[in-house]
Amino acid sequence: METVQQVIIVVKGIVQGVGFRPFVYRLAKQCHLLGTVLNNHQGVTIELQGLPNTIKQFIETLATTPPPLARIDSIEQHKVEALSAFTTFSIIESTALAGEHANVAVSADKSVCQDCLDEMHNPRNRHYLYPFTNCTNCGPRYTIVKALPYDRCHTAMAHFDMCATCKDAYLNPLNRRYHAQPVSCPECGPQLQLSILNSSFSHNIGSDPLTLTAQLIKQGAIVAIKGLGGFHLVCDATNDQAVRQLRLRKQRPAKPLAIMARDLNQAQLCVSGDASEWDVLNSAERPIVLMRKHTENPLGLSEQLAPGIDRLGVFLPYTPLHHLLMSQLPHPIVATSANRSGEPIIGNKIDIEQQLASVVDAILDHNRDIVNACDDSVVQVIDQQVQVIRLARGYAPLTININPENEANLAHSPVLAVGAQQKNTIALGFDHCMMLSPHIGDLYSLEAQQYFHQTLATFKRLYAVTPSYIVHDKHPQYAPSQWANAYQEQHSMPAENVVGLQHHYAHVLSVMAINQYTETVLGISFDGTGLGDDGTLWGSEIMLADLKGFRTLAHFSEFTLIGGEQAIKQPVRILLALLFEQLSLEHILTLPINAIKQLGSNTVTNLHRLWRNGSHCIPCRSVGRLFDALAVGVNLIEHNQYEGQAGMLIETAANRVNAQAAQLCDDEITLTIRPHTSSIQWDSSLFITQLVLAAHQVPEQSTTSQHSERHIDALCWQFIDQIAKHIDQVAQAYRHLPQVFCGGVFQNKTLLSQCLAYSKHAKHPVLPSKHVPINDGGIALGQLWYGLHQHQ
Repeated sequence: METVQQVIIVVKGIVQGVGFRPFVYRLAKQCHLLGTVLNNHQGVTIELQGLPNTIKQFIETLATTPPPLARIDSIEQHKVEALSAFTTFSIIESTALAGEHANVAVSADKSVCQDCLDEMHNPRNRHYLYPFTNCTNCGPRYTIVKALPYDRCHTAMAHFDMCATCKDAYLNPLNRRYHAQPVSCPECGPQLQLSILNSSFSHNIGSDPLTLTAQLIKQGAIVAIKGLGGFHLVCDATNDQAVRQLRLRKQRPAKPLAIMARDLNQAQLCVSGDASEWDVLNSAERPIVLMRKHTENPLGLSEQLAPGIDRLGVFLPYTPLHHLLMSQLPHPIVATSANRSGEPIIGNKIDIEQQLASVVDAILDHNRDIVNACDDSVVQVIDQQVQVIRLARGYAPLTININPENEANLAHSPVLAVGAQQKNTIALGFDHCMMLSPHIGDLYSLEAQQYFHQTLATFKRLYAVTPSYIVHDKHPQYAPSQWANAYQEQHSMPAENVVGLQHHYAHVLSVMAINQYTETVLGISFDGTGLGDDGTLWGSEIMLADLKGFRTLAHFSEFTLIGGEQAIKQPVRILLALLFEQLSLEHILTLPINAIKQLGSNTVTNLHRLWRNGSHCIPCRSVGRLFDALAVGVNLIEHNQYEGQAGMLIETAANRVNAQAAQLCDDEITLTIRPHTSSIQWDSSLFITQLVLAAHQVPEQSTTSQHSERHIDALCWQFIDQIAKHIDQVAQAYRHLPQVFCGGVFQNKTLLSQCLAYSKHAKHPVLPSKHVPINDGGIALGQLWYGLHQHQ
């Protein structure tokens, strides 16, 4: 006969704020077990008393069918010799021990669930038309939490006293709002407030704020609307004048604007996609998904949303407020982050008034504070797999539990990685767990650097850890690198515990980290710029990499950034530097290239002199800069209006032709290898010069404008395909190693698709990037993976 046992079970992972304790409560009751369950700094701790087989059945059910939003990383079980005097099973108050760091994953914010939506649209329900309804299965998490464990007193809801009805639901383990920390209703919860700044817009006095907001948008107003992690700037996406006004006021002349559609049906009238893209768009994370524009534009969307490119960012409502607003609007809306260019998203009304008063006509605010700002996630789907471009709401903080087989080789004290200068994120590793922060942004402004410090403070506040090892980018002038070195001095850390890591190597390591891969890989790391080990700017690296280091196998030859950083803003300088290597100055001045003509012969001659003397010049071998040069050379752009514009325009041009049509191009463009002893070097200047000359030498028998455009489209396709083809040629010698494609250049969907097609044909394994950003937003995770294996 079995004897009664008592065990303590510690469950780690995303187990707080996701309905885990009531799930445990119901399961224990069903199994007739006695004991308790509570949240603490370690996760969820369960004490169980009952028959051994019943306890075993309980644990198996817990592990295999957890609540929908939960993620179990580990279950630890310890037997207790002395039985407690339990008479029932109960949920007890959370505990937090002084001096103990938290080892529980903070859940990302989730979109409103269908149950809450149904209640919100039910006139007989007390949550009818309430824009802040939520339950354990949905709503804000990271953006409202101040400390762990995740309880109401540690959130932005602490000062909202629950009414009796909400409190009953909050305290009832059988209610789906049990310990849903943001639980509230119209009687006791947050409320909306509309402030109209532009009196020229008419409105019906006395209407509720949401109805007034919808009226203003219909009239063409630009409204700042507070969401989960910050404000959006909103206007009617079919109102060309409103969109133009938004661009003018925000000083954002061409960068694409995302739109929010009312539902999946309306989204399908805006963009086209396959089943996997629609699944991601409609997922609980509700990211912005970059999809192909609908060719017929049946809704009459403004052409100013994403001028010149064939992609459009679209997402669906993810809060009750968004659903209620969209139900009152006939058209999709622009919903872009409320910020000044390059700065973090704004999370409070005061900053909107101070920074964007000249941009918006009205502000729709509410009185639930945003503790941790968090922008919208941006993704795209390539070959049925999600590629993250901006890791934020819905996905972040991204927590990764390290596989037990890797634990023996990892650091046992906290490691902090502070990321790169652009698209910054930070990463923290401790107790065999890795955590990647939401998107912080480009750290060029004081406001952005303050947000970087705030995010560091948030992670320290939540997890109460002090890093003993810090990894940063090797570039000494990057703000995170300077912070790391200052921290080392202030805290008297050993100098060897603060390490700079090469940028493109960290890119490769980030994909290794998300796959928890520790062996050698063939890394293809292409981006705009990153400091190389020889002091030049890299960005076209094919390398053999492991956790000890890397060896470069191939890259593009160096070319000159005339005027340094100025060349990135004025990419005609990059084009000229490449052409100067192959053509005479006189020949270059005859080319029908708009940007060169605008400079004039005197300026071009002066730039040639600078190039020849090498003064005020920086050597570079970046693929991203080659995209810039080609876009200028075929008259797609004259200067960069936003980061990545050249790549998007070239991709759009290439997508207008297929591979077969591109082969009909009269000019055969190939990458030439320069002689070099230690690695393959593709000739950058010859490659671009061939393409540019071919673009302006259309056959005489077909001199129509339409033919000229098709000719350039075919050359853009050849440019992309040649890069993919030559990557594959290098990879043929290393088919036993998995490939890693990383760096911002591989946000180019057409390029990555071509690379993956060649890999698939060669049966070459590829490590997917999964939910780690493929651009600089993933750098911190790569730095962390390195640091965890070096600091033991």
